Amino acid sequence: MCIYLDVLIVLNIYVNYFLIKATAKFTHKPVSSLRCALSALVGSLFSLTILIRNMPIAVSMLLKLIAALTIVAFSFGVKDMFGFFKQTFYFYLINFMFGGIVMLMYMTFKPSFMLFNNSYFYIDFSLVSLVIFTLIAYAAISVFRFFLDKSSGRKGSYKVIIRKNNSVAAVEAIADTGNVLVDVFTGKPVIICGKNELKCLDERYGMDFNLTDYVSCEGCRIIPYSTIDNCGLIQVFAPDEIIIKNIESNRSVKVDALIGINPKDTPAIFNPGLLV
Repeated sequence: MCIYLDVLIVLNIYVNYFLIKATAKFTHKPVSSLRCALSALVGSLFSLTILIRNMPIAVSMLLKLIAALTIVAFSFGVKDMFGFFKQTFYFYLINFMFGGIVMLMYMTFKPSFMLFNNSYFYIDFSLVSLVIFTLIAYAAISVFRFFLDKSSGRKGSYKVIIRKNNSVAAVEAIADTGNVLVDVFTGKPVIICGKNELKCLDERYGMDFNLTDYVSCEGCRIIPYSTIDNCGLIQVFAPDEIIIKNIESNRSVKVDALIGINPKDTPAIFNPGLLV
């Protein structure tokens, strides 16, 4: 089978981009599209080892580990070693899920357009087929993450720290599996916060909390929500940074989510799956 280097590199950039985005979604960690693309490009260079014949398995696995550590470092940064290795573990988990599906296809059908070597694969088929396949895999991971979030539970006292520009709000928070609200446009989970708890963002962020039902807010938009006994619309916005802090352990987790503004005076309510 003839391997074209341009196809190999482009294929792995695309797959790495998908794997990084899937890891970010699975762990609820923010990652910019630019950093994701750069990491995918760097990671794709390791795919050139597919051209090396008779590489020892130990060397192949070591290079795979170095590739994973490099991709995670470029994508999510290295702020603390525990969080870094934890994120690497989940990146590996997503890789195993994706690679397992591809390997199953390879072992079952032995297609002539697919080649495996040194733990990397080369697929010579249309871009449309690749897009469809990765979208299906991404949807499967999203569904798995959804049910994992619903079944997870965390006890403890928390604070949600919300930063926008130079303004910061520290809100008492409750972990509640009942909050499964997700923005339909971005797929991001929504942390519900009482309107009064966000008043310190008023001056810097241009929020007007004097309105009765809704907050006049630059960058806010409205999404639908539903509960067991109620449904309606809620305003959401995207801060620059959201950190969930466990009061007992003093451990903090940076999460990728939106803030929903509850007109009532309530603490922040987040799904404990954000802490995974």
